[in-house]
Amino acid sequence: MKNNLLFDFTVDKTIKTAFITKEFAAELPLVWDAFTKKELLDQWVAPKPWTSKTKDMNFEVGGRRFYAMVSPEGQERCAIQKYTSITPKTNFKLLNAFADEDGNAQLPGSDWDYSFSEQNGITKVSIAIYNESLERMEMMLEMGFKEGFTMSIDNLEELLETDQCIL
Repeated sequence: MKNNLLFDFTVDKTIKTAFITKEFAAELPLVWDAFTKKELLDQWVAPKPWTSKTKDMNFEVGGRRFYAMVSPEGQERCAIQKYTSITPKTNFKLLNAFADEDGNAQLPGSDWDYSFSEQNGITKVSIAIYNESLERMEMMLEMGFKEGFTMSIDNLEELLETDQCIL
């Protein structure tokens, strides 16, 4: 069934925004948890062979997630997400930026807007990623953001098919 599920990744450089839409064969509460609980995020968000390590996370408006993508050699690339809006089970927004090892954001960052909906057991996640500068957006794309994000989504799809996703 997963082959029939929607996955779209579109970039509009004129408005410095990437749009991602993905359907999952899972109920909304489970998908919401996968995007908002550190125990689950760390299981899927890093493209293999990298891993994700959440250093601290407080999922509330004004809270943050400070995490690292860890290479197979142990090198860490840190980032910070500051939550700016949360409507449970339907939407959350955050500012995402690279960070140093102490959690200090390296601006400019990008604004992420996640929307969730479910119909007939299929949960749709729509993400709009607005970049303050075209240069940052192009740098992210050149670094392989689309390919890495696609691998992460595949990881999530695999996780949702297991019992590991239930906390």
